[in-house]
Amino acid sequence: MLNLGRSRTQPRSIRSMSFGGMDYPDPKKKGNFVGRIIWVAAFIVIFIMVLKLSTNFNSPCPFSHHEPGVMHVLVTGGAGYIGSHATLRLLKDSYRVTIVDNLSRGNLGAVKVLQALFPEAGRLQFIYADLGDAKWVNKVFSENSFDAVMHFAAVAYVGESTLDPLKYYHNITSNTLAVLEAMETHGVKTLIYSSTCATYGEPEKMPITEETLQVPINPYGKAKKMAEDIILDFSKKSDMAVMILRYFNVIGSDPEGRLGEAPRPELREHGRISGACFDAARAIIPGLKVKGTDYDTPDGTCIRDYIDVTDLVDAHVKALEKAEPRKVGIYNVGTGKGRSVKEFVEACKKATEVDIKVDYLPRRPGDYARVYSDPSKIRQELNWTARYTDLEESLQIAWRWQKLHRYGYGTPLAVSY
Repeated sequence: MLNLGRSRTQPRSIRSMSFGGMDYPDPKKKGNFVGRIIWVAAFIVIFIMVLKLSTNFNSPCPFSHHEPGVMHVLVTGGAGYIGSHATLRLLKDSYRVTIVDNLSRGNLGAVKVLQALFPEAGRLQFIYADLGDAKWVNKVFSENSFDAVMHFAAVAYVGESTLDPLKYYHNITSNTLAVLEAMETHGVKTLIYSSTCATYGEPEKMPITEETLQVPINPYGKAKKMAEDIILDFSKKSDMAVMILRYFNVIGSDPEGRLGEAPRPELREHGRISGACFDAARAIIPGLKVKGTDYDTPDGTCIRDYIDVTDLVDAHVKALEKAEPRKVGIYNVGTGKGRSVKEFVEACKKATEVDIKVDYLPRRPGDYARVYSDPSKIRQELNWTARYTDLEESLQIAWRWQKLHRYGYGTPLAVSY
């Protein structure tokens, strides 16, 4: 710290010379004092100039304040498969986006692709944070001005949920509660929630409508339903705009080849059937394992509704556009058509042009025979309809990305905690 006071090293009696009863300052001392003043003034000028060159001095960080005409969306899990595709769509539509992800399932490589596509200041920022840490969640909200939240972040494998149920209740249910509390504290009024058809369990009647009774049969579906219940209970006493999207089996990738699905290698056993098909086609694994051939379906394998990720994120954007205060919208997001696992495998063989070896095994715990949607409500209320409904075409698009990204987005990131 600068010392601007006079030196006390000389006795007071000789610090000035007296003539005729008047005190005259010592010329040397005057010069020294003036020099110090000039030096301090120069330092202050330089400091101000440096501040003015800083973008943060000229204007606040664009992510920390609301800007008229620009909607700032927090995308939790934005480094993941679906979250990254949603972020891409939002950025293309001129939204401002903040991604929060702990990279336990997401890929930093996907974030880097998005940053390279949208390098302009104030478009995209990435925050490494864990939604399980309430203090960090509150810090993220306190330092940024969000207009809406798209909450994708979640572990999402049925098989894994039966092996480690507590992990799923913590990651899905508890973390959603933390996000809701932060939204309430900081006045964020719009929530688009990523839910799942697994909340329905195995209904007796098909297709599934939004009024179908929710009786989930695995921890993944149960954890998601609990999160939905928390959101619905909270919405009753708030003016929040809420959209809950229950989507079916997601496939495909960005048609322009910029993003794709790259799950952790250790999770292949629990992953989506499309990923397993591609791994088998690339000989990363010896063949495809189909679990369950004795279901009550025409060919004995499970029937699912496969929704392309491009259609899925389009539904999220339409939900964001249509969200209204004090209203809750709940929608199934699917094609309305069920395909069996055997049909899917045949389509994958054609898309990859590889005669994939298939092993048929006993059922996987927690699975159900048939699930497909009735998407009429989302069509009528949000004007949304699935467009990428050709199963083989969706798989071809995804396969192109897979062939060019054998190791996903690159080598796994080593993260220090």
